[in-house]
Formats: sequence, structure tokens, C-alpha cells
Amino acid sequence: MQNLLRLCFIILTVSWIQACSVNPVTGERELSLMSAEQEVAMGEQYYLASQQQQGGRYVVDPDLNVYVANVGRKLAAKSDRPNLPYEFVVLNNSTPNAWALPGGKIAINRGLLVLLDDEAQLAAVMGHEIVHAAARHGAQQQSRAAILQMGMQVAQVASSNTGYGDLIAAGAGAGAQLYISKYGRDQELQSDKYGVEYMVAAGYNPYAAVELQQTFVKLSESHAQDWLQGLFASHPPSQERVEKNQQLANQYGNKGVRNQAAYQRAIQQLKRDKAAYDLHDQALKAASANDLSKALNLTKQAISKQPNEALFYVTKGQIELSENQISTAKSTFSRAIQLNPEYYTGHLGLGLIAKEQKQYGTAKQYLEKSVALLPTQVAMFHLGELELNDGNQTKAAEYFSVVAQQGGELGEKAQIYLNKLQPASAG
Repeated sequence: MQNLLRLCFIILTVSWIQACSVNPVTGERELSLMSAEQEVAMGEQYYLASQQQQGGRYVVDPDLNVYVANVGRKLAAKSDRPNLPYEFVVLNNSTPNAWALPGGKIAINRGLLVLLDDEAQLAAVMGHEIVHAAARHGAQQQSRAAILQMGMQVAQVASSNTGYGDLIAAGAGAGAQLYISKYGRDQELQSDKYGVEYMVAAGYNPYAAVELQQTFVKLSESHAQDWLQGLFASHPPSQERVEKNQQLANQYGNKGVRNQAAYQRAIQQLKRDKAAYDLHDQALKAASANDLSKALNLTKQAISKQPNEALFYVTKGQIELSENQISTAKSTFSRAIQLNPEYYTGHLGLGLIAKEQKQYGTAKQYLEKSVALLPTQVAMFHLGELELNDGNQTKAAEYFSVVAQQGGELGEKAQIYLNKLQPASAG
């Protein structure tokens, strides 16, 4: 056992040394198991799915996306990695949040935009996220997770003869979460610091970053649930961050643009529609409490206030489908697709309805489009059944294998199919 532990330690140490790379922003050597090319590829691979999981792109006012992207590009040009393939998108989500994937794929929710006062505060948010991309924070997190996973595997192997393997692995997992959390806070301070530098270089007033953090601290103290689940979960605010931003702003001075009028014009549609989105958020809460009648009524009210929001029709269609109002749900999902054809849920709803009505060719088309936008367990399960119905056992098994790996009720059903298709893999 001692020889095995020594060998594992050597492997981990060598891997650590070989994986060190220079942080493009700070110039410090840091762990990274991912090349720059892999980093960009990861961002490209998960950007669309990440958007789909959080409401999709906001499309009611396309000009808002253009405005935010222009601010983002202005800041990215001043970053330490200006040649990354940056993309910026506004997500159709009420939770105040913003995030960055490796390779410069950045998103900000409409729920955060309505809480900002001016373009300089938007620049503070975007500059912070650009640093996460430029400094390879996402890639570092992935690398750290890989090393920790190796550590847990070592713990299990080394103790496999003692009967305590599961306990040691569980302990390693708990430690990993704490370590990653601390590492993330360091990254937040780093992103604050260099984000302010990018703001100033782009001509914005650095005191906007101070105001932003002050707002976040006040909101965190109010224990607003949506905030705790959103921005605060990945970007924890603190008085320390306020003070450090204040020190940086004092160094640069109270100068630079704020562009408040331009920003308020850019978000005016969001502000006009706030009541509609509030009603929709209430509908989602009612639906989660299984009060479908109330949820449907609230959704209809939201639609009456903003009839061009596809997300409202998606929710309405889901409620109608749950209440077996098939014909009405079909019409509702069709309207959702008309308003936003690049959001997966409308296609998923129509696919399920078509399959129920034995329109298998149509069902397959809708479900495949849904999976192309976001591979969901439910869509892949039904595609597996459709392929099986067409006699395509190999393709069906591919779908069922993915579904089974996800577990749950559908996973169990998929495994039953797999056992019949692949008897040798049963058990």
C-alpha cells in the first residue's frame, strides 16, 4: 500500500509541475491542464447549452443585445487577451447574474441589467467577467477539479482493503468543495482588480465598480432569495471587495464616462416589461407549488402585458400540457417557436405532442431540433423510442445509454430497454 501511495504521489506531483502555465493577466505561474485551444473549444461547446438552460437569449428587444455586446467588445479590446473569440449575450432570465465560460463566452441576465444605473456599472460587470476569461479562471477551475478527482480515486484505491474507502472518498470530496470555494474567492478579488483596470482603459469611471459592490452587499444583507441563488452563489459580495475597489478608484480618480442616459434608453423595454416578467415569475412559483390554475392565470396576464415574449408561451404551453389540454398546448408552443425559434422548449413540447398523436416523423424532427439546442433526458428518451419504433436498434441504444446514465425514472426505463437490446450488458 505504501508503494502505491508513493507512486500516486509522484504521478500527481509530476502532473502538477508539467501543468503549470503563466496566467496571461497576472504573469504568475498557475495550474492549468488545459491548453488555450482546448479552453476556447470548451467555451464554444457549452455556450449554447448554458444559454438554453437559463432561458435562452433575450429577443424581445434585439437592440439591447447589440448595446451590451458593444460595451463588452470595448472592454475586451483593453484586456490582456484581446484576441480571444469573445461573445456577449443577454439571457432571458430574471435572476440577477452574469457569468463567463472559458474562451471569452460571456452572458448577463436581464434580471441584473434592470438593477444597474448606467453604462459604467455595466462595464464594471462585464470587465469583471472578461477578466475571468482572460485570466483563464474557468480553465483553472476545471484543472483543479481534475486533480482533486484524481486525489479521490487515489484515496479509494489506497484504502480499498480497509473497508473505509467510501468514507475517505467522501471526505476528499468535502475538502475539494471547500478548497474550490476559497480559490474562487481569490479569483473574484483578482477579477475585481483587473476589471477596474479594463474599465479605466476603456474610458469608464472606476467609482461605478465601487457602487456596484456596495449595492451587492446591501442586497446580500437583505437575504433576497433570488440574489442568493444567482449572482451571490458564484460571485459572493463582501465589504473587503468594496474597500479594495474603493482603493483602486481613488488611485485613478473620479473621472471617466458614466453614459447614464444611453444606458437607460437601452433598458427602457426591460423596464416597461418589468410587471409582465414579475407576473411570469409568480406563475413559475405557483406552478412549482402545483397550483396550475393560478399559474395559468398569471401567465395569461403576463402575455397580455407583453405578447411578444416567447418564454411566457413556453410556460403556458407546459401548464396546458400538464392539464392535458393538448390542442391548446400545441397552438401555444407553436406561437413560442414563432417568437423565438432558437429556444428548445417549444420544439420539445411539439415533439412530445406529435409523438402522442402518432405523428412520428414530425415528432422526430421537433425532438431532434430540441436536442440540437439542448440535449435533455426527456427528449433523448423519446427519440430512443422513436428510433426503436423505426427498427433502428443501434441508434435507439445510443439514446437510451445516455438517458440511463442520468438516472431517475427515465433512466430506469431506458436501462430496461438497454437490457432487452443488449442482454450481455444487463445488471
